[in-house]
Amino acid sequence: MTAETFNLKTLQEYYGKILTGNKDLQTNACCCTDENLTPSVKAALAEINPEVCDKFYGCGSPLPPLLEGCTILDLGCGSGRDVFLAARLAGPTGTVIGVDMTEEQLAVGRANLASQMKRFGFERTNVDFRQGYIEDLQPLDIVDNFVDVVISNCVINLSPDKRRVFSEIFRVLKPGGELLFSDVFAGRRVPSRFYADPVLHGECLAGAMYREDFRRLLQSLGCLDFRQTSSRRISLGNPAIEMKIGMVDFYSLTVRAFKLPSLEDICEDYGQTATYRGTIGDYPHFFDLDDHHRFITGKPMLVCGNTASMLQETRYAPHFTTNGNRATHFGVFDCAPATAKAEANDGYGGACC
Repeated sequence: MTAETFNLKTLQEYYGKILTGNKDLQTNACCCTDENLTPSVKAALAEINPEVCDKFYGCGSPLPPLLEGCTILDLGCGSGRDVFLAARLAGPTGTVIGVDMTEEQLAVGRANLASQMKRFGFERTNVDFRQGYIEDLQPLDIVDNFVDVVISNCVINLSPDKRRVFSEIFRVLKPGGELLFSDVFAGRRVPSRFYADPVLHGECLAGAMYREDFRRLLQSLGCLDFRQTSSRRISLGNPAIEMKIGMVDFYSLTVRAFKLPSLEDICEDYGQTATYRGTIGDYPHFFDLDDHHRFITGKPMLVCGNTASMLQETRYAPHFTTNGNRATHFGVFDCAPATAKAEANDGYGGACC
Protein backbone atom coordinates (compact mmCIF):
# COMPACT_ATOMS: atom_id res chain seq x y z
CA MET A 1 0.00 0.00 0.00
CA THR A 2 1.40 3.39 -0.98
CA ALA A 3 0.77 6.97 -0.01
CA GLU A 4 -0.85 7.51 -3.42
CA THR A 5 -3.51 4.88 -2.76
CA PHE A 6 -4.04 5.64 0.89
CA ASN A 7 -4.36 9.02 2.53
CA LEU A 8 -4.38 9.36 6.31
CA LYS A 9 -6.05 12.75 6.03
CA THR A 10 -8.99 11.07 4.32
CA LEU A 11 -9.33 8.78 7.32
CA GLN A 12 -9.06 11.70 9.72
CA GLU A 13 -11.94 13.35 7.90
CA TYR A 14 -13.96 10.11 7.89
CA TYR A 15 -13.65 9.60 11.65
CA GLY A 16 -13.54 13.26 12.56
CA LYS A 17 -16.28 14.78 10.40
CA ILE A 18 -18.26 12.21 8.41
CA LEU A 19 -18.96 9.87 11.32
CA THR A 20 -20.77 11.67 14.13
CA GLY A 21 -21.32 8.43 16.05
CA ASN A 22 -21.39 4.67 15.61
CA LYS A 23 -24.91 4.91 14.20
CA ASP A 24 -23.35 6.42 11.04
CA LEU A 25 -21.30 3.31 10.22
CA GLN A 26 -22.29 1.73 6.91
CA THR A 27 -21.31 -1.87 7.76
CA ASN A 28 -21.09 -4.16 10.77
CA ALA A 29 -17.29 -4.47 10.59
CA CYS A 30 -16.55 -1.87 13.28
CA CYS A 31 -19.32 -2.99 15.59
CA CYS A 32 -19.07 -5.38 18.51
CA THR A 33 -21.40 -6.89 21.04
CA ASP A 34 -20.84 -6.84 24.78
CA GLU A 35 -21.97 -10.42 25.36
CA ASN A 36 -18.50 -11.83 26.10
CA LEU A 37 -17.33 -9.13 28.49
CA THR A 38 -16.09 -10.22 31.91
CA PRO A 39 -17.95 -8.99 35.01
CA SER A 40 -15.18 -6.50 35.77
CA VAL A 41 -15.28 -5.01 32.27
CA LYS A 42 -19.10 -4.87 32.31
CA ALA A 43 -19.03 -3.05 35.63
CA ALA A 44 -16.47 -0.57 34.30
CA LEU A 45 -18.46 -0.07 31.08
CA ALA A 46 -21.49 0.97 33.13
CA GLU A 47 -19.41 3.89 34.41
CA ILE A 48 -18.36 5.21 30.99
CA ASN A 49 -20.05 8.41 29.85
CA PRO A 50 -22.62 7.97 27.03
CA GLU A 51 -20.91 10.48 24.71
CA VAL A 52 -17.73 8.41 24.78
CA CYS A 53 -19.60 5.18 24.03
CA ASP A 54 -21.62 6.76 21.22
CA LYS A 55 -18.40 7.55 19.35
CA PHE A 56 -16.85 4.12 19.87
CA TYR A 57 -15.88 2.17 16.75
CA GLY A 58 -14.53 -1.24 17.70
CA CYS A 59 -14.84 -4.89 16.75
CA GLY A 60 -13.89 -6.63 19.99
CA SER A 61 -12.91 -6.27 23.63
CA PRO A 62 -9.09 -6.29 23.91
CA LEU A 63 -8.93 -5.81 27.66
CA PRO A 64 -6.85 -8.50 29.36
CA PRO A 65 -6.97 -9.23 33.08
CA LEU A 66 -4.35 -8.21 35.64
CA LEU A 67 -4.20 -4.54 34.63
CA GLU A 68 -3.99 -3.05 38.12
CA GLY A 69 -0.95 -0.81 38.41
CA CYS A 70 0.07 -1.37 34.78
CA THR A 71 1.18 1.12 32.16
CA ILE A 72 -1.18 0.58 29.24
CA LEU A 73 -1.04 1.99 25.71
CA ASP A 74 -4.18 2.15 23.53
CA LEU A 75 -3.32 2.59 19.85
CA GLY A 76 -6.02 4.40 17.90
CA CYS A 77 -7.96 5.21 21.05
CA GLY A 78 -10.59 7.40 19.35
CA SER A 79 -12.93 9.01 21.85
CA GLY A 80 -11.41 6.93 24.64
CA ARG A 81 -13.88 4.19 25.55
CA ASP A 82 -11.23 1.50 25.94
CA VAL A 83 -8.83 4.02 27.49
CA PHE A 84 -11.32 4.73 30.25
CA LEU A 85 -12.14 1.03 30.69
CA ALA A 86 -8.43 0.27 31.03
CA ALA A 87 -8.00 3.23 33.40
CA ARG A 88 -10.76 1.91 35.65
CA LEU A 89 -9.23 -1.57 35.68
CA ALA A 90 -5.67 -0.27 36.14
CA GLY A 91 -6.73 1.75 39.17
CA PRO A 92 -5.18 4.95 40.51
CA THR A 93 -1.68 3.43 40.51
CA GLY A 94 -1.88 2.56 36.80
CA THR A 95 -1.37 4.76 33.75
CA VAL A 96 -3.14 4.67 30.40
CA ILE A 97 -1.86 6.47 27.30
CA GLY A 98 -4.32 6.91 24.45
CA VAL A 99 -2.90 7.70 21.01
CA ASP A 100 -4.99 8.82 18.04
CA MET A 101 -4.42 10.93 14.95
CA THR A 102 -7.90 12.53 14.86
CA GLU A 103 -8.29 15.67 16.95
CA GLU A 104 -12.09 15.55 16.92
CA GLN A 105 -12.02 12.12 18.53
CA LEU A 106 -9.44 13.07 21.12
CA ALA A 107 -11.44 16.19 21.99
CA VAL A 108 -14.29 13.97 23.15
CA GLY A 109 -12.01 11.95 25.40
CA ARG A 110 -10.39 15.04 26.87
CA ALA A 111 -13.76 16.71 27.46
CA ASN A 112 -14.89 13.68 29.46
CA LEU A 113 -11.64 13.13 31.34
CA ALA A 114 -12.45 15.06 34.52
CA SER A 115 -15.95 13.61 34.86
CA GLN A 116 -14.70 10.06 34.29
CA MET A 117 -12.06 10.38 36.98
CA LYS A 118 -14.74 11.69 39.33
CA ARG A 119 -17.03 8.75 38.52
CA PHE A 120 -14.16 6.35 39.16
CA GLY A 121 -13.39 8.03 42.46
CA PHE A 122 -9.79 8.76 41.47
CA GLU A 123 -8.15 11.78 43.10
CA ARG A 124 -5.82 12.29 40.15
CA THR A 125 -6.12 11.42 36.49
CA ASN A 126 -4.36 8.26 35.29
CA VAL A 127 -5.08 8.97 31.60
CA ASP A 128 -2.99 10.85 29.06
CA PHE A 129 -4.37 11.48 25.55
CA ARG A 130 -1.73 12.19 22.89
CA GLN A 131 -2.28 13.11 19.26
CA GLY A 132 -0.02 11.30 16.84
CA TYR A 133 0.46 8.34 14.56
CA ILE A 134 0.62 4.74 15.68
CA GLU A 135 3.38 4.12 13.12
CA ASP A 136 5.75 6.45 15.00
CA LEU A 137 5.44 6.70 18.77
CA GLN A 138 8.83 8.26 19.44
CA PRO A 139 7.64 11.87 18.95
CA LEU A 140 5.04 11.12 21.65
CA ASP A 141 7.79 10.34 24.20
CA ILE A 142 6.90 6.66 24.40
CA VAL A 143 10.32 5.16 24.96
CA ASP A 144 11.73 1.65 24.61
CA ASN A 145 10.61 -1.05 27.07
CA PHE A 146 8.14 1.31 28.74
CA VAL A 147 4.68 -0.27 28.45
CA ASP A 148 3.26 -3.32 30.24
CA VAL A 149 0.28 -3.83 27.91
CA VAL A 150 -0.62 -2.57 24.43
CA ILE A 151 -4.24 -2.71 23.33
CA SER A 152 -5.96 -1.67 20.11
CA ASN A 153 -9.50 -2.03 18.84
CA CYS A 154 -10.20 -2.16 15.11
CA VAL A 155 -7.54 0.40 14.18
CA ILE A 156 -4.36 -1.29 12.94
CA ASN A 157 -6.17 -2.30 9.73
CA LEU A 158 -6.40 1.42 8.92
CA SER A 159 -2.64 1.90 8.92
CA PRO A 160 -0.78 2.14 5.59
CA ASP A 161 2.37 0.71 7.21
CA LYS A 162 1.49 -2.17 9.49
CA ARG A 163 5.10 -3.32 9.75
CA ARG A 164 6.01 -0.04 11.41
CA VAL A 165 3.04 -0.31 13.75
CA PHE A 166 4.00 -3.74 15.05
CA SER A 167 7.68 -2.80 15.14
CA GLU A 168 6.77 0.14 17.38
CA ILE A 169 4.60 -2.08 19.57
CA PHE A 170 7.44 -4.50 20.28
CA ARG A 171 9.85 -1.60 20.78
CA VAL A 172 7.78 0.05 23.52
CA LEU A 173 6.65 -3.16 25.26
CA LYS A 174 8.63 -4.23 28.29
CA PRO A 175 10.19 -7.71 28.16
CA GLY A 176 7.33 -10.07 28.93
CA GLY A 177 4.80 -7.37 28.02
CA GLU A 178 1.52 -8.23 26.35
CA LEU A 179 -0.16 -7.14 23.13
CA LEU A 180 -3.91 -7.79 22.96
CA PHE A 181 -5.77 -6.32 20.02
CA SER A 182 -9.00 -6.81 18.11
CA ASP A 183 -9.13 -6.13 14.40
CA VAL A 184 -10.67 -7.00 11.07
CA PHE A 185 -8.80 -9.69 9.16
CA ALA A 186 -9.39 -11.15 5.72
CA GLY A 187 -9.39 -14.74 4.55
CA ARG A 188 -7.63 -13.64 1.35
CA ARG A 189 -5.64 -10.61 0.26
CA VAL A 190 -7.94 -7.67 -0.35
CA PRO A 191 -7.64 -6.54 -4.03
CA SER A 192 -5.51 -3.41 -4.28
CA ARG A 193 -8.16 -1.55 -6.27
CA PHE A 194 -10.09 -1.04 -3.02
CA TYR A 195 -7.24 0.61 -1.10
CA ALA A 196 -8.13 4.15 -2.13
CA ASP A 197 -11.87 3.83 -1.48
CA PRO A 198 -12.52 6.10 1.55
CA VAL A 199 -15.67 4.26 2.64
CA LEU A 200 -14.21 0.77 2.33
CA HIS A 201 -11.11 1.89 4.18
CA GLY A 202 -12.97 3.87 6.80
CA GLU A 203 -15.23 0.87 7.43
CA CYS A 204 -12.12 -1.24 8.22
CA LEU A 205 -12.39 -3.46 5.12
CA ALA A 206 -9.91 -2.34 2.46
CA GLY A 207 -6.97 -2.36 4.87
CA ALA A 208 -7.83 -5.67 6.55
CA MET A 209 -4.81 -7.95 6.93
CA TYR A 210 -4.76 -11.36 5.27
CA ARG A 211 -4.26 -13.69 8.21
CA GLU A 212 -1.26 -15.52 6.75
CA ASP A 213 0.47 -12.26 5.84
CA PHE A 214 -0.05 -11.15 9.44
CA ARG A 215 1.59 -14.35 10.69
CA ARG A 216 4.54 -13.81 8.38
CA LEU A 217 4.86 -10.18 9.44
CA LEU A 218 5.02 -10.97 13.14
CA GLN A 219 7.53 -13.77 12.54
CA SER A 220 9.74 -11.39 10.57
CA LEU A 221 9.73 -9.05 13.58
CA GLY A 222 10.79 -11.83 15.93
CA CYS A 223 7.36 -12.70 17.35
CA LEU A 224 7.33 -16.40 16.49
CA ASP A 225 4.13 -17.36 18.28
CA PHE A 226 0.91 -15.44 18.83
CA ARG A 227 -2.46 -16.69 20.00
CA GLN A 228 -6.00 -16.08 18.77
CA THR A 229 -8.41 -15.62 21.66
CA SER A 230 -11.65 -15.18 19.71
CA SER A 231 -12.97 -15.15 16.16
CA ARG A 232 -16.22 -14.40 14.42
CA ARG A 233 -17.09 -13.99 10.77
CA ILE A 234 -18.34 -10.53 9.87
CA SER A 235 -21.63 -10.07 8.05
CA LEU A 236 -21.33 -6.68 6.40
CA GLY A 237 -25.06 -5.94 6.49
CA ASN A 238 -24.92 -3.58 3.51
CA PRO A 239 -25.99 -5.02 0.11
CA ALA A 240 -24.23 -2.33 -1.92
CA ILE A 241 -20.91 -2.88 -0.15
CA GLU A 242 -21.42 -6.65 -0.32
CA MET A 243 -21.75 -6.34 -4.12
CA LYS A 244 -18.50 -4.38 -4.26
CA ILE A 245 -16.20 -6.32 -1.92
CA GLY A 246 -18.19 -9.43 -1.07
CA MET A 247 -15.62 -11.74 -2.69
CA VAL A 248 -13.51 -11.29 0.46
CA ASP A 249 -14.40 -13.08 3.70
CA PHE A 250 -13.82 -10.85 6.72
CA TYR A 251 -13.36 -11.83 10.36
CA SER A 252 -13.15 -10.05 13.66
CA LEU A 253 -10.23 -11.58 15.55
CA THR A 254 -8.74 -10.85 18.94
CA VAL A 255 -5.05 -11.69 19.11
CA ARG A 256 -2.68 -12.06 22.08
CA ALA A 257 1.10 -11.87 21.76
CA PHE A 258 3.98 -11.38 24.17
CA LYS A 259 7.42 -9.82 23.88
CA LEU A 260 9.38 -12.97 24.65
CA PRO A 261 12.70 -13.98 23.04
CA SER A 262 12.28 -17.59 24.16
CA LEU A 263 9.45 -18.50 21.78
CA GLU A 264 9.91 -20.99 18.95
CA ASP A 265 8.19 -21.00 15.57
CA ILE A 266 6.26 -24.22 16.35
CA CYS A 267 5.10 -25.78 19.58
CA GLU A 268 7.78 -28.08 20.99
CA ASP A 269 7.37 -30.68 23.74
CA TYR A 270 9.67 -30.54 26.76
CA GLY A 271 7.42 -32.47 29.13
CA GLN A 272 6.37 -29.30 30.96
CA THR A 273 3.14 -28.83 32.90
CA ALA A 274 1.22 -25.83 34.16
CA THR A 275 -1.44 -25.60 36.87
CA TYR A 276 -3.76 -22.62 37.16
CA ARG A 277 -4.25 -21.45 40.74
CA GLY A 278 -7.66 -19.84 40.16
CA THR A 279 -6.41 -16.47 41.36
CA ILE A 280 -7.08 -14.19 38.37
CA GLY A 281 -10.10 -11.98 38.96
CA ASP A 282 -13.23 -13.02 36.99
CA TYR A 283 -11.67 -16.46 36.39
CA PRO A 284 -12.09 -18.57 39.54
CA HIS A 285 -12.69 -21.89 37.77
CA PHE A 286 -10.65 -21.69 34.58
CA PHE A 287 -8.55 -19.31 32.50
CA ASP A 288 -8.38 -19.25 28.70
CA LEU A 289 -4.98 -18.20 27.43
CA ASP A 290 -6.37 -18.45 23.91
CA ASP A 291 -9.05 -20.29 21.96
CA HIS A 292 -7.45 -23.72 22.53
CA HIS A 293 -5.71 -23.41 25.89
CA ARG A 294 -8.19 -23.64 28.75
CA PHE A 295 -6.54 -24.12 32.14
CA ILE A 296 -8.83 -25.71 34.74
CA THR A 297 -8.19 -24.50 38.27
CA GLY A 298 -6.02 -26.95 40.17
CA LYS A 299 -5.54 -29.35 37.25
CA PRO A 300 -1.97 -29.93 36.00
CA MET A 301 -1.92 -29.73 32.21
CA LEU A 302 0.72 -30.56 29.65
CA VAL A 303 1.96 -27.47 27.81
CA CYS A 304 4.38 -26.76 25.01
CA GLY A 305 7.54 -24.76 25.61
CA ASN A 306 6.01 -21.59 24.21
CA THR A 307 2.97 -21.76 26.45
CA ALA A 308 5.18 -22.43 29.46
CA SER A 309 7.17 -19.28 28.62
CA MET A 310 3.98 -17.22 28.27
CA LEU A 311 2.97 -18.31 31.75
CA GLN A 312 6.40 -18.17 33.43
CA GLU A 313 7.90 -14.99 31.97
CA THR A 314 4.97 -12.55 32.08
CA ARG A 315 2.74 -10.93 34.69
CA TYR A 316 0.66 -14.15 34.64
CA ALA A 317 3.45 -16.05 36.43
CA PRO A 318 2.14 -15.64 40.02
CA HIS A 319 -1.11 -17.29 39.00
CA PHE A 320 0.37 -20.52 37.62
CA THR A 321 2.58 -23.29 38.94
CA THR A 322 4.80 -24.49 36.12
CA ASN A 323 7.00 -27.55 36.29
CA GLY A 324 9.85 -28.68 34.07
CA ASN A 325 12.30 -26.90 31.79
CA ARG A 326 13.74 -27.27 28.32
CA ALA A 327 16.56 -29.64 29.27
CA THR A 328 14.94 -32.61 27.53
CA HIS A 329 13.12 -32.40 24.19
CA PHE A 330 10.39 -34.87 23.23
CA GLY A 331 9.56 -33.63 19.72
CA VAL A 332 6.67 -31.58 18.38
CA PHE A 333 3.87 -30.77 20.80
CA ASP A 334 0.37 -31.49 19.49
CA CYS A 335 -1.06 -28.01 19.91
CA ALA A 336 -3.96 -28.12 17.49
CA PRO A 337 -6.92 -25.80 18.09
CA ALA A 338 -9.80 -27.23 20.06
CA THR A 339 -12.06 -27.50 17.00
CA ALA A 340 -9.56 -29.84 15.35
CA LYS A 341 -9.23 -32.02 18.44
CA ALA A 342 -12.81 -32.19 19.68
CA GLU A 343 -13.62 -35.56 18.16
CA ALA A 344 -10.32 -37.14 19.21
CA ASN A 345 -10.27 -35.79 22.78
CA ASP A 346 -10.35 -38.59 25.33
CA GLY A 347 -10.24 -36.34 28.39
CA TYR A 348 -6.54 -36.95 29.12
CA GLY A 349 -4.97 -34.29 26.93
CA GLY A 350 -3.03 -31.21 27.82
CA ALA A 351 -4.17 -27.62 27.91
CA CYS A 352 -4.97 -27.69 24.19
CA CYS A 353 -8.44 -29.17 24.65
